[in-house]
Amino acid sequence: MESNSTRVAKIATKMAICDRHEEEQLKKYYSEKGIKVTAVNIGGNINSSITKILESALVAAKRNELIREEHLHEGAVIGATRDAIMQIANRANGLNVGGKIGIAKRGEHISVCIFLNIGLLHLDEVVIGIGHRSLPQ
Repeated sequence: MESNSTRVAKIATKMAICDRHEEEQLKKYYSEKGIKVTAVNIGGNINSSITKILESALVAAKRNELIREEHLHEGAVIGATRDAIMQIANRANGLNVGGKIGIAKRGEHISVCIFLNIGLLHLDEVVIGIGHRSLPQ
């Protein structure tokens, strides 16, 4: 049987890899199931974009009411996003990236997934990172 943390991580991944049209459909679908989701586009040089990625994840989570504006909730999103960044940092170091952050929350579980295309000459590399935290209700 699948754990809640695994289910939320899969949903965050779906949000990170979907296009804008699918994103709106998924928001409605998961809302009906009591799962809060959001996604935000990101891009630029990975080294100079880390702060912006953290800010984007935090703002999206607050704006879409996945978290409350309090220290523990904000710290959970930042921590999960940093975990995801650490998983992709070596592959994207110094390169331009474009992609999306997907965030999902159900009950006490919140997951942040970062899905990126890495531009390298005419070759495109793909990388994904994911982080999870538990939050007080």
